[in-house]
Amino acid sequence: MSKYGPLVRAESATFIHPTAQIYGDVTFGSGSSVWIYAAMRAEAFSIEIGAHTNVQDFAMIHVGAATPTIVGDYCTITHHCTIHGCTIGDNCLIGINATIMDGAIVGENTIVAGGAFIREGSVIPPNSIVMGMPARVTKTRNNWISNRLSAFLYEQNAEAYARGEHRIWSDATGQAAVNRRMDQLREEYRARYGDLS
Repeated sequence: MSKYGPLVRAESATFIHPTAQIYGDVTFGSGSSVWIYAAMRAEAFSIEIGAHTNVQDFAMIHVGAATPTIVGDYCTITHHCTIHGCTIGDNCLIGINATIMDGAIVGENTIVAGGAFIREGSVIPPNSIVMGMPARVTKTRNNWISNRLSAFLYEQNAEAYARGEHRIWSDATGQAAVNRRMDQLREEYRARYGDLS
């Protein structure tokens, strides 16, 4: 049984900080990480955190009144976000202090700017940049590379923290790995979407 409770399936996560609070039916994909003082509660429905997704310091994730919370693969949920009963597609970055409410759907490859407030039931198309209170789409752009790189950085950091290392981003070897990953991402992008624009 997980130390967080019988329904928390955390064995696939790379790193969960000891201060994280996780309750109820919560599942983590491989390579995921949860950081300092993040809180997750699923007293009804469930919370699903995708593979290679990071939930950063002080983020709050809860189920909705009538909806689960689903976060896709390769997502970054940054500091102080509130994620409440919504669905977030793969390869998304949710900026600092953003709020996404019940029943909202955020399409893949999207950036939600810091401080944005996405209202209940909103549908954000894939490849969007979203900002404002209430939030609206301000630009359409495929953010796959930048969002995948963000996910990589936090998975790299999670692996380091799991080893007791806290300075991987200042290390020359760590930076070289980031540069290699960036080159790989450009090639993967071309294979998926065509030439970089």
